Amino acid sequence: MADKVQQILQSKYGDVAKAGLSSNHAGVRAVAEAFGYSGDELASIPAEANMGLSCGNPTAFASIKPGETIVDLGCGGGLDVFLAARKTGPAGRAIGIDMTPEMLALARANAARAGLTNVEFYQSTIDKLPLPDESVDCVISNCVINLAPDKRAVFREIARVLKPGGRLAVSDIALKRPLPPEVAGDLMAYVGCIAGAIAIEDYESGLAAAGFSAVQVIDSGADLNAYAQVEGQSGCCSPSMAEGQCCEQPADGSACCDKPALESLPGAACCSSGSADLHSRLADLLARYDVNDYAASVKVYAVKP
Repeated sequence: MADKVQQILQSKYGDVAKAGLSSNHAGVRAVAEAFGYSGDELASIPAEANMGLSCGNPTAFASIKPGETIVDLGCGGGLDVFLAARKTGPAGRAIGIDMTPEMLALARANAARAGLTNVEFYQSTIDKLPLPDESVDCVISNCVINLAPDKRAVFREIARVLKPGGRLAVSDIALKRPLPPEVAGDLMAYVGCIAGAIAIEDYESGLAAAGFSAVQVIDSGADLNAYAQVEGQSGCCSPSMAEGQCCEQPADGSACCDKPALESLPGAACCSSGSADLHSRLADLLARYDVNDYAASVKVYAVKP
């Protein structure tokens, strides 16, 4: 199941990377601002680095210092990598990790556009980081750890690469109470960082079990309904396709396609009628459920002794 989840995530986030979403779109910019990014921060990096996928701003509370090595788990188009790179300066490094080739290609193009030379990007899942033991000062992440099938493995890997005294500063989604079955079993809610979230107390205990101290998981109070403001690219379902299968939007922008993609997770309808994509399906769910009743945007902080 974990491999299937990974394939689905790569496919869906690959589509998002190719969708052309950026801070130049009002909805995308509104999401970033709702989760703590200032206008000055967004203006300091390429617009394409922001695709409306955040649930916080980890660089705002990571206390990044000049000369440090910072690692961003699930870097996407490079939004937090670039902000961290400016804080750590030319004597430091900001490293982005992502498992989706399209996201990494976008991040590298954005880095070249920004003229940043103290950034690096690597393709990997976040439970198997391509980094030496005790080589990192701070690990950040933004709405990505909730996507990992084995979160405790991720916590152990973070502990491995951090130096003694190193810290974790993460923005993520965590649950305040169990989700409604329709949301918990929906593929787009999983891809959209809701259905894969764990309880706040499980987040705390998982980090403690990995050896972290000073663990804090704090509800930021941000409104998760902000995601409904983003209009993503349209996908489509061929009328001849079976229920619960998806098709990818053609590169030429034509109306539909006949290339089947992955089947959805058990109990999930991927494109049961009309067009469906990451943002539009989330908007549909958010219209029927106030996700804030069940989940929270959290600030996660912990220290490796």
